[in-house]
Amino acid sequence: VGGALAAAGARQFFVAHLDEALALQPHLPADATVSVLHGPTPGSEPEFAARGVRPVLNSRAQIDGWRRLARRLGRELPAAVQADTGMARLGLDEAELRALDGRPDAFDGVRVELVMSHLACAEDPANPANAAQRERFAAARRRLPRAPASLANSSGIFLGSAYHFDLVRPGAALYGIAPVAGAANPMQPVVRLQGRVIQVREIAAHTPVGYGGAWRSPQPARIATVSVGYADGWLRALGGRASVSFGAALLPIVGRVSMDTITVDASTLCADAIAPGDLVELLGAHAGADRVGAQAGTIGYEILTSLGARYARVYRGAGRPASADRAEAAPQERLSGRPIAGDARTPRPQALEA
Repeated sequence: VGGALAAAGARQFFVAHLDEALALQPHLPADATVSVLHGPTPGSEPEFAARGVRPVLNSRAQIDGWRRLARRLGRELPAAVQADTGMARLGLDEAELRALDGRPDAFDGVRVELVMSHLACAEDPANPANAAQRERFAAARRRLPRAPASLANSSGIFLGSAYHFDLVRPGAALYGIAPVAGAANPMQPVVRLQGRVIQVREIAAHTPVGYGGAWRSPQPARIATVSVGYADGWLRALGGRASVSFGAALLPIVGRVSMDTITVDASTLCADAIAPGDLVELLGAHAGADRVGAQAGTIGYEILTSLGARYARVYRGAGRPASADRAEAAPQERLSGRPIAGDARTPRPQALEA
C-alpha cells in the first residue's frame, strides 16, 4: 500500500509505532518522510534519529527529550508537533501551549516541520465541534514555531478547504471506508476477503450447529464450513448476522463464529454447487467493511484492522516493490493447492486482496 501511494505522489506517511515506520521505510522512495504519531517513548529517541524517522512530539516531555538528543548529537533534528484541540488523547494541552508561548528557546535544536492536530467529530459535518477545533488549532499555531499545518483526517477532507491547511491525512478512506456518516460513500471499495470451504454436510432438521447449539435449521439443510474465524479477525458478533457470497448467492452465517471456522447455510444451492476447496467472499461487492461493521455493532475501521496475519495477502496495482510483484502469484497458486517450485509452505485457506 505504501509503495502504491508513493507511486501516486504521496511523500508524507504516518504510522502509530516506530516498528511500523521501520517496516514501511524500505517500500518508500528516499525523499519520503515517515512520522510516528505516538512520538518517542523515553530512551527510544536515538533510534528515531539513527533511522531517519520523524517523531510527532505530543508533550513537553517528548519535546525536551528530543531537544536533549539534538544537543548531544550536535545537530538539528526534525519533528512534527501535535496540539490537542478537542480529543484529550494526544498532543500539547492548553497549559503546555501557554507555557511554550513566547519561548523561542523551547525548541532549540528541533526543526519543526509540521504542526498538526486531529478532528474528533469530522464524520458529522454539522457538529459544531469541527469549527471549534479549527479555531483552537489556529490559536495553537500562533504559539508554536511557524511550520506547515495539518488538521484533516479522512472525514475532515470532506469538511471543505478551510480544514485542509497544507497537508491532509486520509486513512481509512483509502480502503473504501465511508468518510461521512449517513451520506453516499464517494470512495470505491478496495478490499476483497475470501475464505475457503473445507467441508460440506447435509444435516437433518433441528440439528444443532456450532458451539452451544446456537442455531438449528427448521428443515433439512446443507452446511458449508469455511476456514475463517475470530482468530483471523472475523468477529464473533457476526454469527447469525452477516452473510458470505458464492457466485450470485448469499449464504447466511449460522451458529457462532468459532476460532478458526464459520458455518454457512448453503441450502439454496444445488447439491453439488459448492464443495471443499471453493472460495466464498466475506468482504467485497456484496458487503463492504462499513456494512459488515454495522452488522457486528462496530465500525468498518475495526473490521479492516482486525484482519489477521493468516490471510494470504494479494496486492494489485502499481507502486509495489519488486518483492511484492514476485509474491503475487504465490498466494494464488497456494490457494489453488498447486505446488510452487521452491515454496514448501502450507496452502493458506484464506485470501485478502487489496
